[in-house]
Amino acid sequence: MHTISLIAYGQFDMEFLERIAAEIATELNYPVSLTQGHLDLSDFFDPNRRQYNGNELIKVVDAMAPPKASKVLGLFTVDLFIPILTYIFGQAFLNGRTGIASLHRLKNEYYGMKPNKFLLFERFKKEIIHELGHTLGLKHCYFPPCVMQSSTYVEDIDQKEPGFCLQCLGSIKNED
Repeated sequence: MHTISLIAYGQFDMEFLERIAAEIATELNYPVSLTQGHLDLSDFFDPNRRQYNGNELIKVVDAMAPPKASKVLGLFTVDLFIPILTYIFGQAFLNGRTGIASLHRLKNEYYGMKPNKFLLFERFKKEIIHELGHTLGLKHCYFPPCVMQSSTYVEDIDQKEPGFCLQCLGSIKNED
């Protein structure tokens, strides 16, 4: 059975993350632990883009991952990018052990709107489940409500459900 470790890097409301961890455990039916990580993010900052390099961050999270966790997700509050994209909400190693997700672009305030804690919670939960899905071997799904549907914009995340479609769920069960 998989064990999932969520590691928070940066300033998070721990009650918010504890609720997310509980919902991830329920949705995926795997034990989930939540810990605080420490990392000097300045090493990953690209001054030209004013963002943080996701490719480099995921490598460090993977190297620092707890040995007993079969799936690890680093949680961030900063704006992430990879060289071929303007920004990312998260990324993961397909069929791997590690992923990352950021709530930076999931906040309504980023788009000039009023804060909405419920919407932020739902978006972050979906993004974490999506990235964990990749670590479980799932590629992007074409079924619109599936959490594995690709998300280019935050509105895409809003349109998805927090769970896997039957086909994706079946693929995960076949891998266990």
